[in-house]
Amino acid sequence: MSVFRRGHAAGRGATTTVRTELSPYGSRRLVIETDGTVSAAYLKDARGAVVGAVWLANHQAAPAEPDQARLEDGAAPMLPASHTRHPEGRPMPDWDALEVVWFEEGDGVAVLEEGEPLCVIPGWSDIGRGIPGYNRDVTGQSPFAFPLDDEIENFGPRIDRARDHWKVCEADGSWADFQQSVLGHLLQRLGPGGHYWHDVGRQLPSSGSGGIKAASPVVGVTERPASGDREFTVLSTVGMSRQRMPTVELYEDDVAPYSRIELAVATTLPSQRAGSIFPWLAQYPWRVVTWFAAGDVVKWYHEAHTFPLGTGEAAWEGVLLLDDPSRLAGPVVPGLTGLSTEGDPVRWLWLVPITGEEHRYAKNEGSDALIRRLAQQNRSWVIS
Repeated sequence: MSVFRRGHAAGRGATTTVRTELSPYGSRRLVIETDGTVSAAYLKDARGAVVGAVWLANHQAAPAEPDQARLEDGAAPMLPASHTRHPEGRPMPDWDALEVVWFEEGDGVAVLEEGEPLCVIPGWSDIGRGIPGYNRDVTGQSPFAFPLDDEIENFGPRIDRARDHWKVCEADGSWADFQQSVLGHLLQRLGPGGHYWHDVGRQLPSSGSGGIKAASPVVGVTERPASGDREFTVLSTVGMSRQRMPTVELYEDDVAPYSRIELAVATTLPSQRAGSIFPWLAQYPWRVVTWFAAGDVVKWYHEAHTFPLGTGEAAWEGVLLLDDPSRLAGPVVPGLTGLSTEGDPVRWLWLVPITGEEHRYAKNEGSDALIRRLAQQNRSWVIS
């Protein structure tokens, strides 16, 4: 798949970028290019590196054999006649008329022509491993495109779901409705709220592509002060679960139980201080194009003394994410299950600060080993 490179091959027409679209989260960009003979689509990361690619069309008669000459020149190859529905070539599409639909997770994209899927570059497309995107006009697998017909039963509903998701995001009052559903759930589980911080961690562009106005996910933080028998405050994000996290499908056959989360901290520290942990993490999955799972450890991006949950001489350098904090010492854990979004259950992951050495230990030995070690040390899941 090294053929999917920018620029143009020696002696061939210059490559022209005919369409570019930034994902709603700013972490991926779709780039469509043509040199007049072949058109191709590329999925690039925030640094401009190609992470996925797919052949789009031959615009001249297809060769009978694989296009070795263009391959050797580093150009996107013509697909052979046996692999395309248009062996005679097809005219250039109206590039501006193509509809670009980003998947809800922001890690994959579909391109539609006259309302029908033309190609899909899923988040797990990997040109380094020879896994291209899918194309409607491809009839046989090659390193440059897979037949879209083979997966349209999966991609078709997913495209429809993505369209519906972005329409809901754009609809007046939809954020307020979602916000109230989460706050109402937390009211039942944790009691009345205190302070609320709006738009935590919105560090990405204020507009996406294709008319989508929602940029990075809107995330707030709600404070639930100590009350009754609970002697600690709970701080929870509100908004992460509105959209599925990227890349879950690479690891789980059924993404629904794992794709929607909120983060929480239980603490006796001042809320504003403890809550400053969230701008780092609220956008993290969509900014980095990854997902948070129970047992993950995430390293603080800056010097240890700037870590928001640092107390005394503790050199915390990251967090451990727990869906079951009762594995550590501490009081009874509030039950936060029971909320769902678009049919998916929402899971709360609790943050526990860890040292740099503990982060390395988890990476080497596994998070279960770290949790057992912390439990033996009587480490509490409540931060004080």
